[in-house]
Amino acid sequence: MTSELSTDGASADGRMTAEHPSPRDAELIEQYIDALWLEKGLSKNTLSSYRRDLSIYACWLNSRQRDLLAAGRTDLLSYLNWRVRQRMKASSTSRLLSCLRGFYRHQLREGVLSEDPTLQVESPKRGRPLPKSLSELDVEALLQAPDTSDALGFRDRAMLEMLYSSGLRVSELVGLQLSQINLRQGVIRVVGKGDKERLVPLGDEAADWLVRYIKQARPALIHDAHNEVVFPSRRGQQMTRQTFWHRIKRHGLTAGMEQLPSPHVLRHAFATHLLNHGADLRVVQLLLGHSDLSTTQIYTHIAQHRLQSLHKQHHPRG
Repeated sequence: MTSELSTDGASADGRMTAEHPSPRDAELIEQYIDALWLEKGLSKNTLSSYRRDLSIYACWLNSRQRDLLAAGRTDLLSYLNWRVRQRMKASSTSRLLSCLRGFYRHQLREGVLSEDPTLQVESPKRGRPLPKSLSELDVEALLQAPDTSDALGFRDRAMLEMLYSSGLRVSELVGLQLSQINLRQGVIRVVGKGDKERLVPLGDEAADWLVRYIKQARPALIHDAHNEVVFPSRRGQQMTRQTFWHRIKRHGLTAGMEQLPSPHVLRHAFATHLLNHGADLRVVQLLLGHSDLSTTQIYTHIAQHRLQSLHKQHHPRG
């Protein structure tokens, strides 16, 4: 490659200066890949990813007159710093480190090395992705999208109202049984992950739609009077999550939404809108059925972003 070299061993435009690792490094990589295949039976795609990660690191080392066996902790940290400057994702760097740790531990077991350069090198912290949510206007448009003159549309409207009002998981919603609903007390008894039971309140609007649906539309969908499923499919059986996902996509199109929603997005909207209107985080935790408060805390970031946006929009010095 003829491009001008920078002092860190990469070309001036940030690319690697070597296209292939040295013959010795290439041989070591292939030996390790063969060992992985024999010992763990990894897929071709996984082995290709490991080979690529090791080869790129070897090329970087070769451009600095180093090789895989001579590389130390300082070399590895310099390489990680180079990756940061190249704006590479933390997730791919974590995968790389996992690959390098496996490679160097293999060399230790084979007696080729006496020290592991990956020791005391921490993986980059990966930010937890914020769940997507919907604005209150988006939710309102989605709720009004189903055609309630049709039994299936009426069912979908009741399901959407329930999902947004209670924050149920989609698996909890499609599996809901009549015996789990207590309309007198306005609650649903939900059995969530790990067979943990919780009581979730029904909002007045959702309760109203549910009562009318059970009386007016559900009988047209149920073929067996003993069937306890609240929201049956067109065939009168328990609906799959995938079917409901497709129904929500269809209603999202009807509502003219740019980003088509998933069932889980309404659960996120439920939590976010509660926090935006002042709900206590621990209450939201109980309603969602999270065993750990840290799982619920991710929604505070969304609520905080909303508050910052409102401050910027309405405060005279925002």
